[in-house]
Amino acid sequence: MRVKRGVTSRAKHNKIRKATKGYSHPNRVSIKRGRQAVTKGLQFATRDRKNRKRTFRELWNTRINAGARLNGTTYSKLIAGLKAAGITLDRKILSELAVNEPAAFTAVVKATEAK
Repeated sequence: MRVKRGVTSRAKHNKIRKATKGYSHPNRVSIKRGRQAVTKGLQFATRDRKNRKRTFRELWNTRINAGARLNGTTYSKLIAGLKAAGITLDRKILSELAVNEPAAFTAVVKATEAK
């Protein structure tokens, strides 16, 4: 018996159309271009999840460096001092201290210089 494929094709097309909501006109209307756009979009999403981590670490390092220089030291000396003093604050927390709690950050810098 012959199998007609209209139902499955329509379902696949609707799946692509739903995924391309908000895309530009050719990518939204054409199933072939829409499939390509969705595939490429998923590739970008995977790549950019990695890049987001990289970008945030750059931001934290910049903030820590700015706070360190306000306290008369540099980023590299501060990180080396933290390791020597055995202080285990990660860069995210250090950057938050540098921006929002300058007094606490100054205390951390002083603790690294004392060792």
